[in-house]
Amino acid sequence: MPYEGEVNPQDRRGAPAARLLTEAAALKQFSRRAFLTWAGSSGLLAADMLLTRQVQSQRQTEKILPVSDQFADLYYPDASWFLFPGYKTSWEEAQWILNSLRGSLNKRARLAAVGYSNQGLDIDDVVIAVIEYVRAQKLTKLYFYGHSFGGMVATQVAARLLEIHGVEVEFIVLDSSPYSKHDVLDQSWFDGVVFLYERGFRFPSTLRGGYELGERVIHKDERSWRQILDQTLEQLSPIAPSSVLIQTESAYIYHFDGARFAGKIGDAKMAYIGNPRDRTVRYQTAAEAWAVAYKDNMVSTDLQTTGAAPAHASPGWNPNVYNPLLEELLDGFFPLPRGGSRVSVF
Repeated sequence: MPYEGEVNPQDRRGAPAARLLTEAAALKQFSRRAFLTWAGSSGLLAADMLLTRQVQSQRQTEKILPVSDQFADLYYPDASWFLFPGYKTSWEEAQWILNSLRGSLNKRARLAAVGYSNQGLDIDDVVIAVIEYVRAQKLTKLYFYGHSFGGMVATQVAARLLEIHGVEVEFIVLDSSPYSKHDVLDQSWFDGVVFLYERGFRFPSTLRGGYELGERVIHKDERSWRQILDQTLEQLSPIAPSSVLIQTESAYIYHFDGARFAGKIGDAKMAYIGNPRDRTVRYQTAAEAWAVAYKDNMVSTDLQTTGAAPAHASPGWNPNVYNPLLEELLDGFFPLPRGGSRVSVF
């Protein structure tokens, strides 16, 4: 007989058996379809992680990404546009932007985009990549297109090219480019990203993707639901810029001092285009600051991308808005030989 309070040995043997029966019944309720679904999802996640690692490993250094254009390649072998991509812009999206703008840009030069390294933004490396491409292609005329914060990069690279290599840029287009961190509207998030990055914290891609979705839904008036979905998924895809690159881009914007390069880009012409409805960069203050600091180079700040959606630096989505403006701008300051724009190779 067991003492008072002691568990009967038979009960001890019975408890595990009862538990096993309960778990077996629960397992029986777990359908084969659910198992296959979870197994398939895990397989897709593993494959995506593998592909992401492979893609990211191929983007460890800066690279110039030429966009082939039969007309420009034939008629302007010694001239090239360089697109400096904006914040969180992938290599593929940069090339897509150039394809969207080819109707206006290809009448004066060939097309190429700068691919930033996933190890992080390094201006010295960008300058090296550009000058090596210039020499390899025997280029004598350079045109820069600064997409969003890429306008900051384009300006600094132009100054460095002239200072170090004696190479002068013909023209710099600033597309909705902030002049300083004070032109960035989402200051609280922006400050937080830089604060964490400079203290060694690295954002996981899932957290970044959640922010991407939330930020775009908040600014729904700037985008269609299709654009919200496409742009959010792009940040979670294998081709998306790494979190390290994005955080270094944030730090670059945060510490950028445009006054350092004023008067150091030679005779390069500059033009600012943007949208007063921009919800990412404060259009008025940015345009005015660039115009004041680069008064000897700035030739236009009046052209606005009215009707573009999103309102901020969106030539890929709105080529019908951007191309006419760029044609007007370029025809005014870089006129073609008579009949040059009607030449065709097709």
